[in-house]
Amino acid sequence: MERKLQDWKRKAEEISPLPVFGASRMIRSAQIFSTLIFILIVLVGPPISAEIENGDCLDCHDVAVGEMANAYDKTLDLSIHEGMSCVDCHGSITDLPHEEELPPVVCGDCHDQEAADYKSHGKVKRNESDDIPSCADCHGKHDILPSSEKTSRVNSLHLPETCGKCHENLDMTEKYEILIGQEVEVYQNSIHGKAALGGVYTAATCVDCHSTDGSSHRILNAGNPESATNHFNIPNTCGNCHRGIAGDYWEGIHGKSVANGETSAPVCTNCHGEHGIMAATDPRSPVSPNRIAQSTCEPCHESAYINEKFGISSRKVETWVDSYHGLKSSSGDITVANCASCHGAHRILPQSDKMSLIHPTNLKETCGTCHPGITDAMASTPIHKTPGESRSPIAGVVANMYILMIFVVIGGMLLHWLIDFRRQLSLVNRGPQVVRMDNNAILQHTLLMVSFIALVVTGFSLRFSEAFWVTWLFGWEGGFPLRGTLHRWAAVIMILSSLWHLLFLTTRKGHKFLRDIIPGMADMKDIIGMLKYNLALSRKRPQFARFSYVEKAEYWALVWGTALMAGTGLFLWFDNAALSVLPQWVMDVLLVVHYYEAWLAMLAILVWHLYSTILSPGVYPMNPAWYTGKMPQKMYEHEHPGAPMPVVNTNDKTIALDDQDKRETSGSKSEKESETDRPS
Repeated sequence: MERKLQDWKRKAEEISPLPVFGASRMIRSAQIFSTLIFILIVLVGPPISAEIENGDCLDCHDVAVGEMANAYDKTLDLSIHEGMSCVDCHGSITDLPHEEELPPVVCGDCHDQEAADYKSHGKVKRNESDDIPSCADCHGKHDILPSSEKTSRVNSLHLPETCGKCHENLDMTEKYEILIGQEVEVYQNSIHGKAALGGVYTAATCVDCHSTDGSSHRILNAGNPESATNHFNIPNTCGNCHRGIAGDYWEGIHGKSVANGETSAPVCTNCHGEHGIMAATDPRSPVSPNRIAQSTCEPCHESAYINEKFGISSRKVETWVDSYHGLKSSSGDITVANCASCHGAHRILPQSDKMSLIHPTNLKETCGTCHPGITDAMASTPIHKTPGESRSPIAGVVANMYILMIFVVIGGMLLHWLIDFRRQLSLVNRGPQVVRMDNNAILQHTLLMVSFIALVVTGFSLRFSEAFWVTWLFGWEGGFPLRGTLHRWAAVIMILSSLWHLLFLTTRKGHKFLRDIIPGMADMKDIIGMLKYNLALSRKRPQFARFSYVEKAEYWALVWGTALMAGTGLFLWFDNAALSVLPQWVMDVLLVVHYYEAWLAMLAILVWHLYSTILSPGVYPMNPAWYTGKMPQKMYEHEHPGAPMPVVNTNDKTIALDDQDKRETSGSKSEKESETDRPS
């Protein structure tokens, strides 16, 4: 207080330079006047700005540490607030030293219009959350610069970084469910971002697209009807820069639909993207010549919902892909006609509109862009037709003739080779035959084979549901539910046949089969010996007994695979019951095991089993035991030279297993030696 009185006295003396006490009347009058001025100053008080100057603040802040170590006087002189004093913003300071915690600066005291506009930021409203960006978060504090300055935080060069403080913050995006990931990074790699960062100041930045009514302080949620990024406002937002294109768009069928309130009608971002917009010449762009059909037009024009709603015929994109233009485009030709070439890019009109590029009266001119001199008849030829679809009556007749010819010719070829194959097998099967499988074993193998094939086809149809062969098999109404039913019935048949086989193993023949099929040290020697023989390191071929190591590996792989597929399949079939006792991660593991075990089983059959029973030169064209139960004696001698050779009964060419069993029980030594396999 004493300091203030001294200051006021000093100011009074500056106003009245005469001494306070004097003898003359004039001096006394001046003294009275100066005293009145002094009293007025004491009562009213000088303005605070005259009291606390910037130099008073710098007595502390120019030697402080941390953030306050900045040279505030120089920073402020270079900012847009040059000439202002500290207390103009920090008006709560009335005395020095001031309180350590100061209330926030109220920028709205000067910027009243901006404060009135800034009621929310996206989903966050002011005064409802501390997460809403403050003025300083975007503009800075003491170094605030106009957006035209390159070093300004809100200059187009730095806007991505400024906005990215929040929009690249995973905690913030998750909290407010901002589902678009890495939007700032994506923008920087877009055509707009590269142009803006390259110094093209007219290129669109964050505020150009997200500002409402041109105010960067009115960035509203896209769900707000006033938002610049609301679905119905996007064409106008993009039209701020692309005025001509926006005009064409509003005149087209898409723009008219949007104007009528159709949320399913596409706007700019549906075709070009949002933050990662690329030039049409960029092969990665969804509107590039090679991608526009499948990436941009197909999602809507192959949608059953949209086609049904607007009465649009389906398969437009599909038929274009199968046409000459589509095939050329798929091969990489960027000059061939695509959707936009014929229908237009932005001013797309229905065929019934006389201004449409595909109106019958305009087709010659449209097609003539690529095909100069084209005739009216050629220009009117339908484009969205596949070779199998009739373009004219005569073309339909020719197509039907070809279909009939394909069935007759190829069907005749197939019938010819089936007859020939049957005859060749009969020749192979001439001579003495060795019984390899009885009727019981044949039926078990047949059930296993049929159920396995059904499981493979129906199982992989679920995983590859879009494949052409799946569409051909189950693409009809009700086909896919039938697929699931067939898959489960095939699983039941395989499980029952496996149980049947387990019962067989309890019989006398089953015991002998099990003893012969169990691997031993002899099989390891046979593997090594076969490798040496095949690599020409040895001239002696291993002498396989009743079952070679190949057949033993097949059998035990089958046992393992069947148990694993049946076990995991039952858990997946009755998943609700399984989840009541098992955690989700166990079910995930079971699903992975079931899927990849199916691949392993299928490939093992194709690579291992089919070669050993069909493609191997020693058994080609096949070992007939799987359907006759017998194999030629010569084939048997070649494949199983280490097994006891049965005695050939020349009087009775057909020796049943039961007959041989009876002879074995009668004590014939030679017959006992041929207990398993014998000729007929």
